[in-house]
Amino acid sequence: METQEAAHEDLFVMMKGGGPCTWLLLLLIGLILLFPFLEDGIFGRTLLGILFSAVLLTGAFASRPTSSGMVLRLGLALCGIVSQWAALLTKNIALLGIAGVFYAVSLAVAIVGVLRYVLRRGPITADKLHGALAGYIMLAFSWAFVYALMENASAGSFGPGQLDFTQPGTFFKLMYFSLTTLTTTGYGDFIPLTNHARSVVMIQEFIGVFYVGVLIARLAGLYPAVSTK
Repeated sequence: METQEAAHEDLFVMMKGGGPCTWLLLLLIGLILLFPFLEDGIFGRTLLGILFSAVLLTGAFASRPTSSGMVLRLGLALCGIVSQWAALLTKNIALLGIAGVFYAVSLAVAIVGVLRYVLRRGPITADKLHGALAGYIMLAFSWAFVYALMENASAGSFGPGQLDFTQPGTFFKLMYFSLTTLTTTGYGDFIPLTNHARSVVMIQEFIGVFYVGVLIARLAGLYPAVSTK
């Protein structure tokens, strides 16, 4: 009994965290919660830009990469940040599309790095657990950018209603749709309208199930068994 209580106490202490993946997770959750309040007006969009920039930079450093991996992640993050701020300052949709490409690629590379760190042999720390959840949220974000690029290239791929990226709330709808798709919630209030969009959505569904299944199996194998003797 005492051993089990000690194990639960150790788990609670472990969940407190404080490493780079913990900060990445907090930034992602903060971005989701604050996004609806910061879409309108230059001040709000500036704060959103800062949050997105912080996510990319923190994601580049969160996985303890090698020097070559760090250069790649940091380079992609900086390209995304520069193109994003250029799009914000000029209100150019083409630059916004370029920023979306860099964001999607940068997040995908960061996810791979975080997963390699999380699944590395060794003790399961709070930072690794937070990294696993941060990777899941970044997966939803990266697909939201893919959907935005698809809608920009072929208007009417998602709906109902045509999406206008010059209007507040448009990208947040895609974030919301991506996360509900990844978690297989499927409210049905926002859906893919073309077969091309549906095929990409199905790929995200497969990846989401695979991510959770593999991650849980791997962490269960790495987590030390608690002796009840």
